[in-house]
Amino acid sequence: MDQIWGNTAQYTEIVWGWQIAIYLFLAGLSAGAFISAILVKWRSNSLAGYDGIIKAGALIALPAISLGLALLVVDLGKPFSFWLLMFHFNLKSVMSIGVILLSVYSGLMTVFAAIIFKKELAENSLTSWAFRPFLFIVEWFEGLGRWFDWVMVVLAIGIAAYTGFLLSALVAKPLLNVPVLPLLFLVSGISSGVAGCIAVSVIFFKKSVQDSNLKYLLSLDTKLIPTELFILFVMFTGLFNMGGQYAIIGQQALTIGIWAKVFWGGIIGLGLIGPLLVITFSLHQYEQSDHVPIPVGSLLINSGLVLTGVILLRFYMLYAGQIFI
Repeated sequence: MDQIWGNTAQYTEIVWGWQIAIYLFLAGLSAGAFISAILVKWRSNSLAGYDGIIKAGALIALPAISLGLALLVVDLGKPFSFWLLMFHFNLKSVMSIGVILLSVYSGLMTVFAAIIFKKELAENSLTSWAFRPFLFIVEWFEGLGRWFDWVMVVLAIGIAAYTGFLLSALVAKPLLNVPVLPLLFLVSGISSGVAGCIAVSVIFFKKSVQDSNLKYLLSLDTKLIPTELFILFVMFTGLFNMGGQYAIIGQQALTIGIWAKVFWGGIIGLGLIGPLLVITFSLHQYEQSDHVPIPVGSLLINSGLVLTGVILLRFYMLYAGQIFI
């Protein structure tokens, strides 16, 4: 039994533990980082190379989905049998559809990262010899232009939403079996990707980051965060309106034990209200100071709050969803 925090008397058996929570977070982060990078790529007018935010997105997305997949495989209990899922698809199974999405997305994300860092890979003496045989493949995909971008966007949206479908398919878990969960995971995943791209870009690629693109992503987050709040409101309102056991579970999830504190203090307070205040203040300062660059400290605080809130949301939904039944 995997027990985490709180009074163990209120717990049923936890089937999906922390590894799955981290996987859900990393999958959403990967998809969100790619979507953030591609949005900046489409609006960027830099002629000197890719904006640092685009590089940050590629640098986050591939390792995040790779590590997430590794955790998923280990959690299955038979990691050396995972490859069998690659050849025995069942389109009526949410897990099987997820394997298809993850397989295609991971492969094409490798290509996308190679496109973004093509110059660095080709010129670096340590990587050029291994990269050169694959250069024609990378350039072929690069030549597809926005067609390739759009395919990847569809796959990224599928990956982020799929994590919500995976949980909402648990009919016996009322807190998880809600139709808005895939949308909640999609929106929060994009928000985490925005935060991740901003943090990585200002730390590692600051010289190539355009302030207008940072402002664009921050402005995007001012729309994503209220959307998350609204979806959470709709989700719990729906549970209360259904009455009976659903209403009881909704009330318990918001009022009982450590997970209620995680929800109100961690997810709502730190993860949503906190970043919204920081972003609003930072954008106001940017507009009122003749477009003086937003302080890196403010950007990192905002990113840290958002990422903390998103990972706590995954843990809350996974654990509270299995506990309150």
